[in-house]
Amino acid sequence: MSPANSQTKTPLLDALRDRTNQPHAPFYAPGHKRGQGISQPLIDLFGATVFRSDLPELPELDNLFNPEGAIAEAQDLAAEAFGAQSTRFLANGSTCGIIAAILATCSPGDKIILPRNIHTSAISGLILSGAIPIFVNPEYNQDWDIANSITPEATAAALEQHPDAKAVMIVYPTYHGVCGDLRAIAQITHQYNIPLLVDEAHGAHFNFHPNLPEPALSAGADLTVQSIHKTLGAMTQASMLHVKGSRIDIQKLNRALQLVQSTSPSYLLLASLDAARQQIALHGKELMAQTLQLAEKARSRISLIPGLSVLEPLNTPGFAALDRTRLTVKVSDLGITGFTADEILHSQLGVTAELPMLQHLTFIISLGNTESDIDNLVKACNFLEGRRKKEEGRRKKEEGRRKKEEGRRKKEEGRFAQSPTLPLSPSPPLLSPREAFFFAAETVPADKAVDRLCAELICPYPPGIPVLMPGEIITPAAVDYLQQVLAAGGKITGCSDPGLQTLKVVRQ
Repeated sequence: MSPANSQTKTPLLDALRDRTNQPHAPFYAPGHKRGQGISQPLIDLFGATVFRSDLPELPELDNLFNPEGAIAEAQDLAAEAFGAQSTRFLANGSTCGIIAAILATCSPGDKIILPRNIHTSAISGLILSGAIPIFVNPEYNQDWDIANSITPEATAAALEQHPDAKAVMIVYPTYHGVCGDLRAIAQITHQYNIPLLVDEAHGAHFNFHPNLPEPALSAGADLTVQSIHKTLGAMTQASMLHVKGSRIDIQKLNRALQLVQSTSPSYLLLASLDAARQQIALHGKELMAQTLQLAEKARSRISLIPGLSVLEPLNTPGFAALDRTRLTVKVSDLGITGFTADEILHSQLGVTAELPMLQHLTFIISLGNTESDIDNLVKACNFLEGRRKKEEGRRKKEEGRRKKEEGRRKKEEGRFAQSPTLPLSPSPPLLSPREAFFFAAETVPADKAVDRLCAELICPYPPGIPVLMPGEIITPAAVDYLQQVLAAGGKITGCSDPGLQTLKVVRQ
């Protein structure tokens, strides 16, 4: 490891800058030749400098798959900053890191224990690896329609039933900032001498302030994947994979990453990881203190608005801590869905949430937000409440219309107050995700697909948590939930029919 004072360095960013500023005749890819062939509209939007820096793996810039120079030094600095023994830069997002983690720990037919609300990238890892999922249902908060973490007790029970499992994978934190008892889960997992893999895509900032949840590596994770772009200052798609301890075969991990990373990684993304690491290593506590202050200001002001509720830590299973930079606001008591609220805020008020769901909206507050952003968010939430008051006043003036509108509103409130969580299959998949993926399939009407084996990976997005995955039985609850999401204005991905009139099923 490098000495602590070397965190001021940005070896990869410096190497890219030096090469960008060195005049030469380029006879290598990419075809735009350091921006000389880029169209004018792109130059007008992005400027010319960024394209001069869009370079391939030149000798001075090192090689992502066999780093010995600038990339190797940048990754060592990142490992030091994030508390890892070794770090790998990811130019294909956290998705490729999650897939590589499964490929590095599971062979075809091996079991892996993971929560049923895992991200779709993990299902891709199951398909590619041939691993057999042992799903554990997370705890569910009915009042908030939010899935928490799986519990240590549920993890222990799964391992007791499947002591031959090769790994455990956990989501920490969830999209809503909910953190389970990762330290206890790590201790249980390690009793079987297998690695704990953590999807920490939304927790890259945890290591840099004591008032944030404990980082996964500190809690005992063997491997964690972080989307540096989600909560820190890297460019979109730039992520990191960290390893700590001896339970991960590093050579196997490196081979797995070569399968899922581009052989032409973007040095713009890689250099942004180097710069983001320097920024958070040198100024992390100050930046996170400011971020937490902004989040608390938003939280306290919005919680005073009638009809709105803000998610706070709950003394419920699977909820050990809350990332307080993640703000979830329930809007269903206003008689609207999160999708409707999101459309109003985005199109009318210029305030855009990270994640709309049936009952609520979730906002990411990060080091890039400002006091003005918080003011606009609070104003937008007040607008939602004012909108309800105006509608109530109009209904009082028009008695006949009032009765009709009130009935509709009560019906909608009742519908969404009792909306189901992501419906989880009540039984293990009858086929492994890999078997179902390659099985012959046929398309049938959605109502005829119930009780058949799904051949698609279907999820509302975001957050990208599958409601149906290849090999699972299609339940009436799953189809009903997906149709509710569509009717409320949400988006469904992965299905061949976006309108959900038909579904692909395993051919009988």
